[in-house]
Amino acid sequence: MNKFTAVFERDGDWWIGYVEELPGANTQGRTLEEARENLKEAVALVIEANRELTRIEVMGKDAIREELLVAA
Repeated sequence: MNKFTAVFERDGDWWIGYVEELPGANTQGRTLEEARENLKEAVALVIEANRELTRIEVMGKDAIREELLVAA
């Protein structure tokens, strides 16, 4: 399981959310709970897209993909 820092800001009737460690993972919601759920989905989609882009980029190259664990 990965841990990220979510930031939520009120903007009028909406909540805006983003992950400070993961550029591109941002969303909005009418409620804070909706914004939280939307942000979880956005994080999963950004990570999935980045993995796929990397697979395509390194295809046919002398490259190693491996798990990296980082304790913060």
